[in-house]
Amino acid sequence: MSDKLIVAGPCSAETEHQVIDTAKQLSSIGITHYRAGLWKPRTLPNTFEGLGQKALPWLLRVKRELGMQVGTEVANKEHITLAVNAGVDFVWLGARTVTNPFAVQEIADRLKDMTVDIVVYVKNPVIADIALWLGAIERLQNAGVTRLVAVHRGFHTGTTSIYRNAPQWHVPIEFKRLRQDIPLLCDPSHISGDSALVEQVIVQASKLNYDGLMVEVHNSPKDALSDKNQQITPEQFAKTLDKIHFGSTVDNNEILSVFRSQIDEIDKSLFDIIAQRMELSEKIGLYKKANDISVLQPARYEELLSNSLTYAKQHQLNADFVKHIVELIHQESINRQL
Repeated sequence: MSDKLIVAGPCSAETEHQVIDTAKQLSSIGITHYRAGLWKPRTLPNTFEGLGQKALPWLLRVKRELGMQVGTEVANKEHITLAVNAGVDFVWLGARTVTNPFAVQEIADRLKDMTVDIVVYVKNPVIADIALWLGAIERLQNAGVTRLVAVHRGFHTGTTSIYRNAPQWHVPIEFKRLRQDIPLLCDPSHISGDSALVEQVIVQASKLNYDGLMVEVHNSPKDALSDKNQQITPEQFAKTLDKIHFGSTVDNNEILSVFRSQIDEIDKSLFDIIAQRMELSEKIGLYKKANDISVLQPARYEELLSNSLTYAKQHQLNADFVKHIVELIHQESINRQL
């Protein structure tokens, strides 16, 4: 874990004792980057929205007395001005902020005006729109921000799940493919929404070789004023870190090379078959045009989908995965026939 960036601390800075005590416990287990929310964007009014500027001195005390780097969330130009002028080491843009390009641009413009060299963490937007995430990164880079870190905190889907925010692992994987120059952290707290699931999400992230973690850790989660259900204690966090091993991306394993060669050959065969299917689709399209038959045949699509899901069950394949493949192939077939 030594080469991974681990950021930890409470969801919100609530009292000076809570901030300092949590920091001391985290420092004792080797954590060097401390987070605490000062301004909390809440869905409902009359809920705890953070102490704002009042709590900044507490973060600076952590920095001064424990030598930890400290940071907080910012959502507008006033926040960034106060945080930077106070001397925090990093800030992060939350999911709601990243969803709004105007807000991101406002913060980027203020950073450009201040000409400061500060680390900016960018969480993924609320919805699974990778363009918004990439766009936020680009806006900050265009403003001269050179030290950027992306944070995967899951996505709101509106569907029932064990998670507060569905991880949708394919999105951060695609982000990493497109922006290999940007470190990517996993935020298991906001993904899980449940302290009992935090370790499970961290394990998954470790298998995907993230560059680190941003975790909500509180000295007394049951007393937290915000997101108490997803925060863990420093002791729990220490035990989890002891269990986790982030796999290396470097391998010279001959067995893996053999398996990968086999996969490459199978993939080629898959594409050959898809190409053949599209050729047939084009022929069907010509026949439909010649005989004035509608391109879209809903009954036929339902038949294809039903058959595919039956095959999926027989071969113990994930039904949602197969359904998604069928939808993509069917849509491309329609495109070929138009």
